[in-house]
Amino acid sequence: MTIHTLGVDIAKNVFQLHGVDRSGAVVLKRRVMRDSLMQVIAQMAPCTIAIEACTGAFYWQRRFEEHGHAVKIISPQYVKPFVRRQKNDGNDAEAICTAARQPHMRFVPKKTIEQQDIQTLHRARQRLVNHRTAVVSQIRGMLLDRGIAIGVSITRARRAIPEILTGQHPELTDLAREAISELYDLFCDLDRRIRSFDRKIDRVFETSEPCQRMARIKGVGPKTATAMVAAIGDGSEFRNGRHLAAWLGLVPSQHSSGDRRVLMGISKRGSQPLRAMIVHGARAVVRTAPGKTDPANQWVNQLRERRGFHRTTVAVANKTARIIWAVLRTGEPYRVAA
Repeated sequence: MTIHTLGVDIAKNVFQLHGVDRSGAVVLKRRVMRDSLMQVIAQMAPCTIAIEACTGAFYWQRRFEEHGHAVKIISPQYVKPFVRRQKNDGNDAEAICTAARQPHMRFVPKKTIEQQDIQTLHRARQRLVNHRTAVVSQIRGMLLDRGIAIGVSITRARRAIPEILTGQHPELTDLAREAISELYDLFCDLDRRIRSFDRKIDRVFETSEPCQRMARIKGVGPKTATAMVAAIGDGSEFRNGRHLAAWLGLVPSQHSSGDRRVLMGISKRGSQPLRAMIVHGARAVVRTAPGKTDPANQWVNQLRERRGFHRTTVAVANKTARIIWAVLRTGEPYRVAA
């Protein structure tokens, strides 16, 4: 029995294996418990193991590679079309195996423990930011019920809420003040914790050589640079800069047929937080470009006159993604066009 490609449907306790030989004939179908999975994998000759991108996928990638196997991680959206009949573990493992054998299949960039550490910082920080937004929204709603309106931004909330709590408002009773004050204390605590994560991300940024190279790119700061390193490493999983931009969802989506080509808005595929960081950085570049005469800003200003602010922002974000790929792949610092 020679296994060429092995599809593994990973789970918490029960793992389904589906192996085929070089010709595609099924040579293995087996359910394995978690505590015996590595023993089974270690007994196999080196082969290609395919797993679906999910929680724990990168951990198992590293464990399988320890035994000489080549591991490919596939996005669930590319596996689903190959699921035959009803969904169960056996069919899922078969679909993963079939998807991995497709000649033009795209795979998820692998991650090291260091990359996952950086990603953990970003995810934890984003969770706190989401909680802070929810708390401020609730405070704003409570105040609006009493006829008190404050601005939408976090900065305005920091300034306005203490003034309101200490001011004279006939509709704001002592009981309401106490409740809102407790929520404001929670808001301040979340602010403190977010700043703590910001400092940790800054330390990673300062000690990372790839991040320092990316820092010379306009619109790329510590958070964007560290998030890119955590997501794609050295960019070797991508053929070129456009491939990375497409993976981030920064290229036009198509709805074409025959000779009729229809290009619509950006596809918005891939990581939404990562795309948002690059777009926010590009927005700052476009906003500060007027009045500057260097070639890069001239290009931005001319494009803005023709296509408007928002389209220019996306174009700059697309260009930024391509430059990031070039900087990571070549190992050279970004050189501004003269």
